[in-house]
Amino acid sequence: MQYIPGMFGLSEVAVVLIVVIAAVAARKLPGLARSAGKSARILKAEARAMREESRPAGERTPPRVIRGETVTPGAPEPTRPSASGQRGTRA
Repeated sequence: MQYIPGMFGLSEVAVVLIVVIAAVAARKLPGLARSAGKSARILKAEARAMREESRPAGERTPPRVIRGETVTPGAPEPTRPSASGQRGTRA
């Protein structure tokens, strides 16, 4: 193939594509990581449930209850009472 002045080579095009993909992916990366984490937790819980179902009824462990808070995006942070009896501190 003959060199044409002003044209990009394969390596230049590859570098530009990598930079463009990285710039676009940077915006989506936190959401993708969050989604992957949720999927991993669901998969782990389902695998644990299947193992529990395969055990005889006498060997099953009771389910764990984990208490949490529901947080609405954009809502003010809840205040927690302090140990000294003052109004409250931000969580």
